[in-house]
Amino acid sequence: MDIAVQKAADRLLDAYRTAEPIDPLTPEYPDASLEVAYRIQQAQVEQWTSAGDVVKGHKVGLASRAIQRQMGVDQPDFGHLTQSMFHLEHHPIASGTFLQPRIEPEIAFVLGRPLVGPGVTAAEAARAVDFVLPALEIVDSRIKDWKIGIFDTIADNASSGGVILGSCPVSLDQLDLRLAGCNLHINGELVATGAGGAVLGSPLSALVWLANTVGPLGVTLEPGHVVLPGSMTGAYPVAPGDSIVATISGLGTVTAVLGGKDEQ
Repeated sequence: MDIAVQKAADRLLDAYRTAEPIDPLTPEYPDASLEVAYRIQQAQVEQWTSAGDVVKGHKVGLASRAIQRQMGVDQPDFGHLTQSMFHLEHHPIASGTFLQPRIEPEIAFVLGRPLVGPGVTAAEAARAVDFVLPALEIVDSRIKDWKIGIFDTIADNASSGGVILGSCPVSLDQLDLRLAGCNLHINGELVATGAGGAVLGSPLSALVWLANTVGPLGVTLEPGHVVLPGSMTGAYPVAPGDSIVATISGLGTVTAVLGGKDEQ
């Protein structure tokens, strides 16, 4: 199975390099467990870090019912966020960075204390949060036409692509995460509304789930790391030249700008 894991990881890494998505992995690994999918993900992370990239946090994917229905899955997953995935808001992001991008608005946690599961409670998770920020996640898939199952998206680093953080930190005790409303605009057009409660009942629940899921794998959520708990709306396709703004009550706005086709 180690050979099969590396083969799948290499195919996904090639998709990054060639900008050509690959066929779904699930038909080739019909009986493989999700643990194998996470090993494929980890093999890619190890390749990135050995090349000089740095893990700067994690994301929880498939956390809302809207996203689960859209992707045809029934449970959350997690992926790694590396330094190269973070982009400044308002600064054009090179169009060649992504294959088939979609956008999601989220409430990002920035940790001030380590979180080590299992056994982490909501109270401990809240105490570990230094502040929150409005965020946009660019999700992307190295699988053709987004024809993914849960095995595919886990292996593909939870369909991670890019992260844009807002610039005004807010203390967790200054807002109710469940009731925080969100408007998502693409090129000035309102495309979706949502609320924090769409994310496992509360984004904080996603943070708890993450800590308790990665803890048995020997992973600690570190101070300074960013955790994206999941989208407050569905995921919407975006293209070169698009401008995306998420407005989250109590947090303000965050803006992502995708560079034009001539910007690489």
